Amino acid sequence: MDLGISGKRALVLASSRGLGLGIATALAKEGVNVLMVGRSGEKLDANAKTINALGKGKAEWVWGDLGEETFVLSMIDAVKTKLGGIDILVNNTGGPTPGLAQDITSEKLDTFFQSMVLRVITLTNALVPQMKEQGWGRILTVASSGVFEPIPNLALSNTLRGALVGFNKTLSSEVAGFGITANMLLPGRIHTDRIDELDGANAKRLGKSMEEVRETSVKSIPAGRLGTVEEFAAAGAFLCSQPASYITGTMLHVDGGAAKSI
Repeated sequence: MDLGISGKRALVLASSRGLGLGIATALAKEGVNVLMVGRSGEKLDANAKTINALGKGKAEWVWGDLGEETFVLSMIDAVKTKLGGIDILVNNTGGPTPGLAQDITSEKLDTFFQSMVLRVITLTNALVPQMKEQGWGRILTVASSGVFEPIPNLALSNTLRGALVGFNKTLSSEVAGFGITANMLLPGRIHTDRIDELDGANAKRLGKSMEEVRETSVKSIPAGRLGTVEEFAAAGAFLCSQPASYITGTMLHVDGGAAKSI
């Protein structure tokens, strides 16, 4: 299937590993020129070389920390100097520390709000005018299945990512007439380093082995296994495509059927 996005320009946040890297790679395979962002220059450089070796979309990278106050301004500059403009924005952030709702403090809330919500909204709003002017754009925000079924021991994530749901839905109706779509991609149990970290934390909290925790979680997934980054990224690439131009304001679950809600 031709996704019709060859030659488009994409900024992919938090793409030095995991889901962000998966989406950047999937877009590049469709001929998209991607600018990857992260805090590990070594990983980003190696990943960009791997993507460029495919001989399709070009990959570049820039160091960026969502926790820094200068992040948005530096990304606006990078889009201008390295991409020459923006067609696709993939909002992806790292997750906060595990914990209960009762463990949330004002300090933790403020710290992660800045990096997971405020920077995402501010950057999106800064880049939307370029998309409106050209009459085409794709905004894809990666969140979590916790926005519709709260995940135990991930209270901060459940709380903060939920704020992006309201923002995305509202924004989607404001920009649809300009040829811009705004969607959310919600991963279930996709096998990444982050999942390994969370399973390790749950194992410690419950006094079980990581293998026991993993086995229990897999049993709750109708597909009977963890998802792969490639499967998740393929869904993301489609939502950024030309054929997906009539899909906006939605939340797509990529979870092997794990969600219990309709």
